[in-house]
Amino acid sequence: MNLGWLSKLSTVERKTFFAAFGGLALDSMDTTIYALVTPALIATLSLSRPDAGILASSSLIGTALGGWVAGIAADRFGRVRVLQFTILLVAVSTFAAAFADGFWYLLVARAIQGMGYGGEAAVGAVLVAEVVSAGMRGRVAAAIQSGYAVGNALSVALFPVIFGWLSQDMAWRVFFAIGILPALLVFFVRRFVPESAIFVEEKAQRAASPAHSFWTIFTGEHLFKTLVATFFTTGTLGAAYVMITWLPTYLQTGLHLPVTHTVGYLAVNIFGSFVGPIAFGLIADRIGRRKGFMLFLVCQALNVVVYTQAPIGQGITIILGFFLGALQAGLASGLMPTFAELFPTSIRANGAGFALSAGRGLGSIVPATVGILSTRMHLGDAMAICAICGYTAAFCAALLLPEQQGIDLRTMAAGGAPDGAERPPHERETGHPNNIRNGVATQ
Repeated sequence: MNLGWLSKLSTVERKTFFAAFGGLALDSMDTTIYALVTPALIATLSLSRPDAGILASSSLIGTALGGWVAGIAADRFGRVRVLQFTILLVAVSTFAAAFADGFWYLLVARAIQGMGYGGEAAVGAVLVAEVVSAGMRGRVAAAIQSGYAVGNALSVALFPVIFGWLSQDMAWRVFFAIGILPALLVFFVRRFVPESAIFVEEKAQRAASPAHSFWTIFTGEHLFKTLVATFFTTGTLGAAYVMITWLPTYLQTGLHLPVTHTVGYLAVNIFGSFVGPIAFGLIADRIGRRKGFMLFLVCQALNVVVYTQAPIGQGITIILGFFLGALQAGLASGLMPTFAELFPTSIRANGAGFALSAGRGLGSIVPATVGILSTRMHLGDAMAICAICGYTAAFCAALLLPEQQGIDLRTMAAGGAPDGAERPPHERETGHPNNIRNGVATQ
C-alpha cells in the first residue's frame, strides 16, 4: 500500500484531502450507526421490520437528493461553504436522533442525515478534484473513499463498548448522541481549507453574466455525459447494493454459516473497503480510469459468481469478503473524480452530484428486485442475476465514458479544449503551466 503521494502534496492540497477524508469518515460513522442499532430500535421503540426498512430507504432517498441539491448550491455559493454545511447537517441530525420517541421522528432525522451525507460526499470530491494537481488527482480523490471504511470501523468498534456498559434502551441513544462529533471538523475546514481557486476564478469571470440554470446539465453536449454517468452509477451501485443488502442473509440461510462468523467477515470486509480505493487510484493513474473501472467490474462480477454459485466454506468466504469490499469500494472511489472531469466549473458539482445521486436512487431499486425474484428462485441465484446485470450495464456505460483523467480543469473552465484528454494518463504532464498549487492559480 503506497501512500508516498501524500508527501508530494502541497500544504493546501494535503489539508483539503484530510478535510474531505475526515468528513466522509465521520459522516460514514454516523450513517452506519443505524444499521448496528436497528435491533435495539425495534425492541425499545416497538418498530416493525417494515418500519426499519422504510427508515433505511428514507436515508438512501435523502442521500440521492442531497448530492444533487448540494452540488447545485456548491456551484453557486462555493465548495467549502457547502461542505461545512453538509458536515454539520449530518452531525446535528444524528445527534437529534438520540431523542427519538417513535417512527416518524426517526424518519425525518434519517432523511435529513442522508441529505447531509450525500451532499458531503459529492461536494468534498469536487473540491479535491479542483484543488489537487492533475497528475495527483486520481489517486488522491480515490483515496477519500477509504474514509468510509474508517468511519464504519469506528462505529463497529464503539458498538460493543457502548452496549456493553449501558442498557439497551440507553445505549442506542448515547450512540446517536456521539454522532455530533463531525461538527468539530467544521472548525478545521473553516480555519484551514481555502476555497477552490478554480471556482473563485470562474465565478469572477461569470459575475457579469446570468447564472447557469440547474437544467444546463440536460442540454447540448452535457446531456450525453449526464446520462452515461448516471447509467454507469446505477449499474455499479445497484449491483453493490445487492451484496450489501442480501449477503448477510445469504451467508446465514444459503451457506448456513454461524452468526459468530459474521464478525470476522465484517472486519475483513471493512479492511478491504479501506485498501480498495487506494489500489484503484494507483491502478487508474497507470492504465486510465475507464480501463480501471472495467478491470474492477469484471473481477467483482467473478467474485459474485463464486460467492453465490460455488460451494464455499468459512475460510473462502472471509477471503472473498476482503475482495468484495476492496473491489466495491474501489469502484465507488472512482465515480466522483471521473464525473468532476466531465463538466465545466460552472456546473461541475451540479452535474457530478446529479449523476451520483440519480444513479444511487435508481440503483436502490435493484435490491428490492432480488427480494421479489427470491420468492420464485434460490436467493443466491436472484442475487447473482441482479448483480451481474448491474455490473454488465456499468461495463457497457464505461465503454462510453470519455477518458479525461488528468485534464486541466482550469482550461476546461475557460471553455477551451481539455488539455491532455487524449493522452494516456502516464504520459500526461503534471506540471501544466495552469496548474493550481497551494490553492492559487499560477501562470
